[in-house]
Amino acid sequence: MATGATAMPNGAILGLEYWWSRSSRYEALLVSGNDENAKAAIPVTPVSQAGIDSLGLEPLHSGWVRTSRFKAKSGEVCLLPSAQGGVARVLLGLGPSAAGGEPWPFAALAKLPGGVYRLEAVADGSSSGGGGGGGEDAAAQAAVAAAAAAVADRAALGFLLGHYAFERYKASGSGATATPAGAAAAVGAAAGGDAEAEAGAEAKPRLVWPAGANRTQVAALARGFVWARDLITTPAEDLGPQHLAAEAAALAAAHGASFRVLQGDELLEHNYPAIHTVGRASYRPPLLATIEWSPPGAEGSAAGGEPLPVLALVGKGVCFDTGGLDLKPAASMKNMKKDMGGAALVLALAHAVMAARLRCRLRVLVPAVENSVGGNAFRPLDVLHTRAGITVENGNTDAEGRLILADALADALGRDCRNANDTTTATTATTATTAPTAATANDPNFQLPDLLIDAATLTGAARVALGADLPAVFANDDDTWRALEAAAAAAGDPVWRLPLHAPYRKSLDSKIADLSSTGAGDGLGGAIIAALFLQEFVRGAPRWLHIDTNAFNVGVAVGPGRPEGGEAQGLRALFAMISARYGAAA
Repeated sequence: MATGATAMPNGAILGLEYWWSRSSRYEALLVSGNDENAKAAIPVTPVSQAGIDSLGLEPLHSGWVRTSRFKAKSGEVCLLPSAQGGVARVLLGLGPSAAGGEPWPFAALAKLPGGVYRLEAVADGSSSGGGGGGGEDAAAQAAVAAAAAAVADRAALGFLLGHYAFERYKASGSGATATPAGAAAAVGAAAGGDAEAEAGAEAKPRLVWPAGANRTQVAALARGFVWARDLITTPAEDLGPQHLAAEAAALAAAHGASFRVLQGDELLEHNYPAIHTVGRASYRPPLLATIEWSPPGAEGSAAGGEPLPVLALVGKGVCFDTGGLDLKPAASMKNMKKDMGGAALVLALAHAVMAARLRCRLRVLVPAVENSVGGNAFRPLDVLHTRAGITVENGNTDAEGRLILADALADALGRDCRNANDTTTATTATTATTAPTAATANDPNFQLPDLLIDAATLTGAARVALGADLPAVFANDDDTWRALEAAAAAAGDPVWRLPLHAPYRKSLDSKIADLSSTGAGDGLGGAIIAALFLQEFVRGAPRWLHIDTNAFNVGVAVGPGRPEGGEAQGLRALFAMISARYGAAA
C-alpha cells in the first residue's frame, strides 16, 4: 500500500502533485478497432524509399505521388485525394529502410487533419510484403509477426508523442495544433462519417490501435515520456524538491507501492549527510523520496520460492542548480531547471516497469535538492560525510549531483555507516564495503540489487564528447552493457559507452579526505572522473549502469514527436533491456 512519511516537519508534499494525473492526456487519441468511427477509417501506409514502386497505386494516385514529389523521407506525408475532394489514403515515409526502430516517423501522423486513421502493412519493396507466404516455416512466420508487432508498437507510441505539447502556462490550454475546419470536414466526408464532430479548429486525428501492438507497454511508455517531459520543462519555481516528491508519491499510490520521504534534518537523523549538506542552503529543504514495489500477487518471490531479483533505480533530482558558491555564469545557469532530468527518467522507467508488472522487486530512490547560495551553503574544499562512511573533499560546489547520488547509491546497496568517525564501522575509498552493513544485513527485507541503474544530468564533459542527443553510459559489467547496447539498437534509441578508465582513479585522491569530488579539476575526462567517483559508492554491485544524460531535446534532436524541451533520453532502450531481463509477471 502507499503511505506517506510519518513526519514532515519541513513542509508537507500533499497537494503539490500537478503533472502525474495529466500525463495520460493523449491516450484517448488511440481508439479501438471495434469503434464505429474506426470502421471507415482512412488507411495509412508506411512506406520505405525502396517500397514506393511496390505500392500498386491507381493512375490518379501514382500521378499525384509524382506531382507532389513524395520521396518517402522519414516522417514525410503524402495525402492521396478521394474523388469527393477528401483524403482517400495517406502515405507515410519511413526513410531508406523500414527496419529502423525509431517511432519518430509516425509522430508526423499527429499533424494529419482531424479524423480517424488506421495503419496498413509496411510497403518496403521486399517480396515477403506484410502477409507471409504459406511456404514459410514457423520461425520465419514468427519473425514476420514479431516485426509487424514492433512496427505497431512504434507507430502507436510515435503517434501519441507527436501530439505532445508542454501546456501548463498557455492560455489556450491544450497546446494542440489547430486544424482548419474545411480540411476536417473533407476528411469526415471521405471517411463516411459525420463531419460536424471534426469541424472544430482544435480537431485532432485519431488512430485505430494497430494490430499486434502491446497496448500496456505502449501506454506506459507514452505516459512515461509525457510525464518526464512535463517535469523537466517545468520552471523550478513550480517544481522544487517537494513537488518532485509529490509526483513520486502519486506514482507510488497509482501502483500500490510503498512510499517514504525524509526531509530536512530527518536526513541527518537517518544518515544521509551529503544530501542534506548540498541542499541545506535552499528555503525548500532537501529530501530523499523512496518507492518500493513488488508485482501484485508475487509476494516478492519467484515460482520456485526464490526471492524475485531487485531492480534499484537512482535518479539525480537537483531541481535547480545555481552552481552554489562556485556560481555558474548566467548562460550556463539559464536552463538548470532540467538538472532533475535523471530523476524524471528513473520515475518514468519505474512507471513502465510497474505498469508492465515485470518480475522484479523495484526500489526507486530520488534525492531531491536545490543547489542554492546562502549563508549556510557548503563551500569549496569543505569535507563532506556520506552514508557510506567515505569522507569527500569538495572540489567544486557545482559538482553537487555526484554528492547526493553517493548517499542514495550507498542506500541502494545497504551501506549505512552511522558514524563516519568510528573506525570500527567507517569505510574508506580504498577499503569500501562490498556487502551490506550488519544492521542492514539483519533486515529480512533487504536484498542486494540484481541490477542498479542511476541516471543524472551529471557532466558537461559528456555533452562535449557525445553531444546533446546521445547519453553516455558507464558499466561495471560487460554483459549488462551488451544487453543495453542490443536493446538500444533494436529500439532505435542510441546510447554510447564510455570507459571506467582505472588509471584516472588516482586523480580522485585527496590529501585530507578519503576522496576528492572532482580530482585535479583540469577539465579533462570529466565524465569519466565523475563516473569513477560514483563507482566508489557501488562497490559490491554485481551489475551497475550509470547514465549521464542531457535530458533535453535541442538542436538536431528536435523534430516530430520531439519538441524542444525535456526528454526521457534512453527510456525506450532501458525499458527494452529490463523487460528482456525480467519478463512480465503472470
